[in-house]
Amino acid sequence: CLLTGSSSINFLQENPIKEKAKAYDSSEPEKPSGHQPNIYTPLKERKADFLEKNQEHRSTTSQSRSKFREQSSIGKQSQPLAKNDGESRSGCHKSWTLLLVLLISIPLLYVLRSGIPSLLDATLSSRDTQILQAFRAQMKKLKSTYQSQDPNLWKRTHVFLEKHLNASHLHLEPAILLFTAGQEAEKALRCLSNEIADAFAFSQNATTIKINGADKAILDSDLVKLEVDNELSSGFREGKKVAVVHRFELLPAGSTLIFYKYCDHENAAFKDVALLLTVLLDEQSLRKSLTLQEVEEKVRDFLWVKFTSSDVPSAYNSMDTDKLSGLWSRISHLVLPVWPEKGLPVEGCT
Repeated sequence: CLLTGSSSINFLQENPIKEKAKAYDSSEPEKPSGHQPNIYTPLKERKADFLEKNQEHRSTTSQSRSKFREQSSIGKQSQPLAKNDGESRSGCHKSWTLLLVLLISIPLLYVLRSGIPSLLDATLSSRDTQILQAFRAQMKKLKSTYQSQDPNLWKRTHVFLEKHLNASHLHLEPAILLFTAGQEAEKALRCLSNEIADAFAFSQNATTIKINGADKAILDSDLVKLEVDNELSSGFREGKKVAVVHRFELLPAGSTLIFYKYCDHENAAFKDVALLLTVLLDEQSLRKSLTLQEVEEKVRDFLWVKFTSSDVPSAYNSMDTDKLSGLWSRISHLVLPVWPEKGLPVEGCT
């Protein structure tokens, strides 16, 4: 406003001066001839100087006004820039804070997730170690007692059951072993199967389910099937980890179909248990020269004859070839021969 006012004053002052100059110009007489001095010359020079200085002042004022406008526009533009700069700094600060939180939280979550399972794994590993050590100690005693047995029996039984004792392995099916012997090794067959089962149970602080097929040979097949089912189910639910079924070949043919439920590869009722079956062959002795494959075939043929020639009148209880094939595939995971032992006492096993 001051600049505008000064400009108006200058303009008002300029007009009278110009009018006076014009009046001087219009009233100026004609120049006389000769060398007579011109009295109007100084006045014209003053007029020209005055107009020139006035023009310079107007130019300076205009430049000052333009400079002030430019500064004002720059100030106005700088305000949003400063605001944007503040917002960008705030956003940058938030980004760094978020990044810092992530850098701290991700390792912390990893430690928590990996640390807790590690403690559980350490506990389970310690328990596994104790179980395996107890089982190995028991098997070592048995090996020193039953010195006449084939080394393959100890090796395969040890590996097969120890793998099942290791809790780090997922139990998809129960451990099924079938021991067989000739008539001369009947006592060794009964005693050794009992003691291996007890060693398996003892390592887990459990007991053994024992079923004797000879006691059920003359009973009704359906009744035997229910009895065996109840004994196995109740025993495993109570925490028992192994069952021994002696003289499997003496069970009524139809009753053996209950072992579909307990020996199935995929849908067994109890998967963290072991079942030991014994089959006493009709022949007096087994030749030690037989391979494990030949022993398995001998037991299979024996059961085929035993079960398919059953005199049970009921068609439901009879065993046909298809049913026996399905049963055999479930119970023949590992078939091992047992040789007679001379050092066993007359009464009892050890």
